[in-house]
Amino acid sequence: MATVFHIPLALLLDLVVGDPRWLPHPVRAMGTFARRLEASTRRLVRSERLAGVLTVLGVLGATALVTGGILHLAQRLPFPATDMVSIVLLSYGIAARDMVRHSRAVHEALDANDLALARKRVAMIVGRDTEKMDEAAVARATVESVAENLVDGVTAPLFFAALGGPLGIMLYKAASTMDSLFGYKNERYVHFGWAAARLDDVLNFIPARLTGLLLVGATALLGLQAGDSWRILRRDRLAHASPNSGHTEAAMAGALGIQLGGAAWYFGQPLVKPTMGDPIRPLEKVDIQRANRLFLATGLLAGLVLSGWLLWRQLG
Repeated sequence: MATVFHIPLALLLDLVVGDPRWLPHPVRAMGTFARRLEASTRRLVRSERLAGVLTVLGVLGATALVTGGILHLAQRLPFPATDMVSIVLLSYGIAARDMVRHSRAVHEALDANDLALARKRVAMIVGRDTEKMDEAAVARATVESVAENLVDGVTAPLFFAALGGPLGIMLYKAASTMDSLFGYKNERYVHFGWAAARLDDVLNFIPARLTGLLLVGATALLGLQAGDSWRILRRDRLAHASPNSGHTEAAMAGALGIQLGGAAWYFGQPLVKPTMGDPIRPLEKVDIQRANRLFLATGLLAGLVLSGWLLWRQLG
């Protein structure tokens, strides 16, 4: 069975099963290994930036060796076990169901008027301080996280799966995991995390821009404001500190008729981020559900487009 069929089946597997916490997960293993390697390289090398580069190379190398070894062993298995191993590895790299589950849990807490619980739940999916958030800030942070994780958790993994199969998706997840661990501009990681952050920026450059366009298409399919989504995407896509995150956040803001960005707190310090979108109406908790629908529709559209591209290449 070819990768053109593996991708939609892996996406379906993630949407149905997700990532059960009782099962070992390669991304958690990557994170554990990266932390241990960080400690080792910091001891061995005086330069924090060089230590960060060595850590990135070490994690990518280990990921390639382990994934390649699993695929090599799987090739010795009878049909259809080889295909099943590839599909499972691909599904491990996709995090659609997990993102929807976390954001839905935030919405449920807000819907129950339990702001304290909503703050705790949103803290699981954002890197900002949540202790003093009001309901609107919690909803905004959740919608922004859904928009940003559309690339990291769904479309970029599918993109690299289309390019490199299970090995491609696992290498991308290793890079993304290191960025989530080390890609902070605080005192500890401003130098050490440079390599991880730059690698993540490079890898997400094309997927982020492709996803912004697909999100506009998904907006049209769902009968939302596709024209506004396209307009805000073009206008505000570069108004983000990240070279990539603004594409999906801008398209999402336009689709929902809300404004994202603005004031937030990180590590006890205030930060006013550029805004994206027009404040046509106040952002409300139900926008989390709307964002989730756009998230899923865009992910499915990406899977369809990439599978179609692979099929076109094979038939050509």
